[in-house]
Amino acid sequence: MSLFLNLIRQSRGMLLLALLAGVVGGLSNAGLVAVINQALGAPADGFAALGWRFLALALVVMVARTLSQTIFVRLGQASKAALRMTTIRNVTDTSYQSLERQGSAKALTVLTQDLDTIVVLFLNLPVLATNSAVVVGCLAYLGYLSWQVLLFAVLTILVGSLGFRWANNRAMFHLRGSRRREDELVKDFRALFDGAKELKLHRRRKDAFVDGSLATSVEAVRAQRTRGYVLYTAAASWGSMILLAFIGCVLFLYTQFEPVPTRVLSGYAVVFLYLIMPIEGLLSAIPSIGSAKVALERVHQLNRDLPAEQVVPAEPARAFSRIALEAVTHSYFREKENEVFTLGPIDLAFFPGEVVYLIGGNGSGKTTLAKLLVGLYIPESGTVRLDGECVTQAGRDRYRQHFAVVFNDFFLFDELHGMQIAGLDAKAQQLLELLQLQHKVTIRDGRFSTTALSQGQRKRLALLVAYLEDRPFYVFDEWAADQDPTFKDVFYRTLLPELKARGKTVLVITHDDRYFSLADRFIKLDQGQVVQEGAGQTLAPRPPPSSSRAAHGASHPIDLPL
Repeated sequence: MSLFLNLIRQSRGMLLLALLAGVVGGLSNAGLVAVINQALGAPADGFAALGWRFLALALVVMVARTLSQTIFVRLGQASKAALRMTTIRNVTDTSYQSLERQGSAKALTVLTQDLDTIVVLFLNLPVLATNSAVVVGCLAYLGYLSWQVLLFAVLTILVGSLGFRWANNRAMFHLRGSRRREDELVKDFRALFDGAKELKLHRRRKDAFVDGSLATSVEAVRAQRTRGYVLYTAAASWGSMILLAFIGCVLFLYTQFEPVPTRVLSGYAVVFLYLIMPIEGLLSAIPSIGSAKVALERVHQLNRDLPAEQVVPAEPARAFSRIALEAVTHSYFREKENEVFTLGPIDLAFFPGEVVYLIGGNGSGKTTLAKLLVGLYIPESGTVRLDGECVTQAGRDRYRQHFAVVFNDFFLFDELHGMQIAGLDAKAQQLLELLQLQHKVTIRDGRFSTTALSQGQRKRLALLVAYLEDRPFYVFDEWAADQDPTFKDVFYRTLLPELKARGKTVLVITHDDRYFSLADRFIKLDQGQVVQEGAGQTLAPRPPPSSSRAAHGASHPIDLPL
């Protein structure tokens, strides 16, 4: 909410102008009622003056309404963009662990649906301002005709507001609940696409997922959202009923005890009939306030759950002489095993110009160790040191800039963001040819023509990006797992030695025991512990299957333009 209020303060002048235009338009609308009532009993020679007055008020209504709506639309879109960018920056500035805990479902709904809901509020603000001014103006005219009737009208509005408040609070409860359920629904929607292959290959799984999980979530959101809006409708109906009861009591009861001149009685009738539409407009626009309040609560909660990391001014990554992990530990909960997994304590050191293989079984903690090493995870205990200096919270972002990483679950952007390199397109295109991707992808202005490739080809593109980053430390997480035998051989026998020759430190997470002996040294993990270290040459290579050589032939070394 504080974010939204800050935006409002920044646009205070425009907001006041829009509200003023809405109020002027509403009061002018109420003035039309008075002119109409006067015209009903006016002599013929007074019609011309009343007609000009009517025209002037109608023009004021049109101009004021247009001005108010235009400003509110601009404010709504500006507020949406500002809130969206604030949230985006909080997402990118928070720690990786916070992002993992938060997940993407809630953030996606906040950045789309919830911010659109806030825009709807701005679109309804001119209606609220104008109709409120119409109601106030009409009540003022009622007071001019009869203060007793005005008092009766105020009491009626108070009674109606009590009933509306009760229904509104219940509606808000259901709307909040439906928004929480939609976060889970977004996860199911992502699974609908990400798991399309598995659903196609298993009909019972598809039926159970669609008719079970998805249908249940969709129905829950529908039911709760329906209850919320039905309560809003009931509140609006209650307000209309109270207004009609008020009209009936005044016209058919009040006039029996208090004589009312015909001119005044006709004024009552005109005002009452004119009030119906503005009041119903107010009541129908009020749900947008409730929905916007829920949306703002969700935006605020998301930003509060994404605390920003401490960072120092960025600088180019410099060469280092030693990176060390000293008694580092990290724990996390494994849902499949229903237990807490602890990595460490780990004591390791890495130096320039060496190729290190990190080996071990699945689930031994290799990727977790890599995330600790590159600064994505913060150790619960122990210390990470860069050239003897402890990597603190404030310096962690600067420390991370030393690494170029291709994780097994990597994401490939379609543009080479943040790379200020002379002749970038030419260098990237040359790498595409060396990686045998030139027939699939081209690069223009630092942008890939497509990333719709096989997993192995996408990994080669990710490798290209890592090479262009030219960082002191490279980490490859199962990079060769999706490559054919030829490119596996190129990776281990050509690309990695090339990086070593350039003085880079390389950590390779791998299961390819055929190439273990090529490492300068290896580190073996088991159940989160380092169980073995040594020179790669001490690990005997497993000979490749003869069928592989026959099918693919021997590999050919390539020279990289770096």
